[in-house]
Amino acid sequence: MNRPRIALISNPKSTGNLAQLPRIRAFCAMHPDIFHYEVERADQIGEAMKTIALIEPCVLAINGGDGTVQAVLTELFNGGHFGDIAPPVAVLPSGKTNLIALDLGAQGDPVQALERLIEIANADLSPHLVARELIALSGGETGIQPVIGMFLGGAGLADIMLYCRERIYPLGLPNSISHFITAVAVVMRQVFGMRASFLPPEPSPLSVVVRREGTITGRFAFLFVTTLEKLLLSSELNSGGRGPLKFVAVEQKPVSMVRAFAASLVGRLGHTKLAGVHVEEADEIAIEGEASHVILDGETFRAGLGKPILLKPAPPLSFVRIAA
Repeated sequence: MNRPRIALISNPKSTGNLAQLPRIRAFCAMHPDIFHYEVERADQIGEAMKTIALIEPCVLAINGGDGTVQAVLTELFNGGHFGDIAPPVAVLPSGKTNLIALDLGAQGDPVQALERLIEIANADLSPHLVARELIALSGGETGIQPVIGMFLGGAGLADIMLYCRERIYPLGLPNSISHFITAVAVVMRQVFGMRASFLPPEPSPLSVVVRREGTITGRFAFLFVTTLEKLLLSSELNSGGRGPLKFVAVEQKPVSMVRAFAASLVGRLGHTKLAGVHVEEADEIAIEGEASHVILDGETFRAGLGKPILLKPAPPLSFVRIAA
């Protein structure tokens, strides 16, 4: 019997899987090319990877949100289950945000994405492989060992993400409506300066050290670090830098936010220097502040005074672009 070409890790607790997992289970049962392993907690992923390594799949597929993807990437980086060469990773469109899946061309129905992935895995993989730089996060208040991801939000952006997750998502509204309500709340708080308990909090002061560029200090409405090609604020980022970590920070000033938004709309973010808008590329970044949250692919970490979050590039990994 031929070994499965695809190993699929599913997180049944991912929001997108609440409705789709029965269909995915049925699809996998009908296709021996797929080895399906379900995990409900991050601490089960190590055991899953040990088992999957035994079957030597051609593709490792992940069915879960960005947090599940982050946990699998971290285990790939730290666990050494596949030796020196890990299988290329495919990400199905599951979960709430799916930034990573979107960057890799996976949109729409996850079962259709699996069908496409079977076609790819049974042919020549090479035309569908893309290399992606990864972020290694360490340090912080608890001295975190390297955690691997692709998108980090900090300052006001982290507050907004937590606000949406903790205050809006529990209302049970569709994602599009939840995100619209969050956007309105952000405009009320960040642009018009309104203060109320039902709005996101004011960003805390942060100190950010960008290697080769020096220290940037202040209150930032938005701050993110990513290796993704499809960015939140711009389809095309030009910083003129040389590092793999793309860094954008917008100061907590209405005029700075308007400038950044206008530049992003026309794909010119980073092409022209704007007051209050910091766009850089770096190979090392430190974020420090008093009990300041950062969110890496859905998981929350805290920086403290004298205990910065450290961001460095991790070795690149091959991913499968599912889009035709």
